Amino acid sequence: MGLKIAFIGAGSIGFTRKLLADLLVVGRFQDCEICLMDIDQKNLDMIHGLVARDVDANGLKNLKLSKTLDRRSAVAKAKYVFSVARVGGLGAFESDVEIPLRYGVDQCVGDTICAGGIMYGQRTVPYILDLCKDIREAAAPEALLLNYSNPMAMNTWAANRYGGVHTVGLCHGVQHGHKQIADVLGLEQSEVDIVCAGINHQTWYIQIRHRGEDMTGRLLEAFEKHPVYSREEKVRIDMLRRFGYYSTESNGHLSEYVAWYRKRPEEIPRWIDMGDWINGETGGYLRHCREQRSTFEAEYQSWMEGPPLRYSPEARSQEHGSYILEALETGRMYRGHFNVVNRGCITNLPPDAVVEAPGYVDANGLVTPIVGDLPLGAAAVCNASVSVQRLATEAAVRGDDLLLRQAMMLDPLVGAVCNPEEIWQMVDELLVAEQRWLPQYAAAVRAAAGRLAEGKRVPTKEYRGAARRPSTTPERRGGSPT
Repeated sequence: MGLKIAFIGAGSIGFTRKLLADLLVVGRFQDCEICLMDIDQKNLDMIHGLVARDVDANGLKNLKLSKTLDRRSAVAKAKYVFSVARVGGLGAFESDVEIPLRYGVDQCVGDTICAGGIMYGQRTVPYILDLCKDIREAAAPEALLLNYSNPMAMNTWAANRYGGVHTVGLCHGVQHGHKQIADVLGLEQSEVDIVCAGINHQTWYIQIRHRGEDMTGRLLEAFEKHPVYSREEKVRIDMLRRFGYYSTESNGHLSEYVAWYRKRPEEIPRWIDMGDWINGETGGYLRHCREQRSTFEAEYQSWMEGPPLRYSPEARSQEHGSYILEALETGRMYRGHFNVVNRGCITNLPPDAVVEAPGYVDANGLVTPIVGDLPLGAAAVCNASVSVQRLATEAAVRGDDLLLRQAMMLDPLVGAVCNPEEIWQMVDELLVAEQRWLPQYAAAVRAAAGRLAEGKRVPTKEYRGAARRPSTTPERRGGSPT
């Protein structure tokens, strides 16, 4: 049987074309079968068209590229399966952001924890479990699932614990922060050796070395003096100041994972920068995704008529996926940071949690070394989020709305902003608004709709957020599908 690789949710604008370009610079994969699957025929046709043209332009005559709307046939006999799906699309994402705003929960991203990330998990975990069932029954023996879908920790947790499929979660936050650290130290990224450990989007650079010298103590002053990052990364710098270690994720992401930076509308502008959505803009990622989708649809034909991507080692990105597959198939060792079940890797985080930690891959598989204890403060920040992730994952698996409400109550930012009555009603609204993607909550949705219909409502407000920007049009922006 030839090597087959499946991409599920391949209509994703950002990842599919980039990941394939990375993968197909490796000779081992230039004569394999690539199957693209999505539930949206239009998106699938557009991505397939772009990728097919790239493949032809690069002379890969032995590569078999196919597309399908059927997930089971996509994973059939596949040795590797990439998940890049966003369950519920932009419609559900809008509810994740806009409904919590009425209760004062002001999110920038809403895809990891906080109200939006918790609800995203309720939609995505059932999809992950269905995908795992297809993989168990139809894929190649011991197939590997490489999950890029958020919420990363919840999805990877569910797949490994309940899905019965070996799953590794992949993110690029560590690489991006690594580049920032090198920048502020005036070095090339390749000159700075790091060890990162924690949980996805809250991973800490616990070791930073240049030619054997520990550089951790130099970071705070270097970031405070940097002309760009001192303005764009105020939350991350403040966390570095108070906890002693730099965190992987962007200013906008990190600001919504903790209780301190987005709980009072009048204080939010102090901690964010409006130069780019990722620096903390209210609903910034939702706006960005809408604009990317509009650009993709409006400019697809011009991209098809423009130059194709050229597959070259120099253009290969730092995304882990292609390097992991190359290591497994060729034996060439790769070192990265991956999301895996803890099992004692980080000794002061729970063993069942999904952690992000160093790993090594070769033809024998993926191995995660023992990191030991995180610094106490860093571990405490992570443990607060782990509790939310565990509750939210179990809620999604069981369809248990009490666990869902408890996850919301224990979320650092939701709990800082809302009282219990507000949280209960906000969950009712979210369940009703997103019911088409939440079949496991059918009974809870009916009960929630009944309570909302009674009219005895906790007061909410028409709040647009502390730092909102209007969407722009493709004509004003220009853009690229990658």
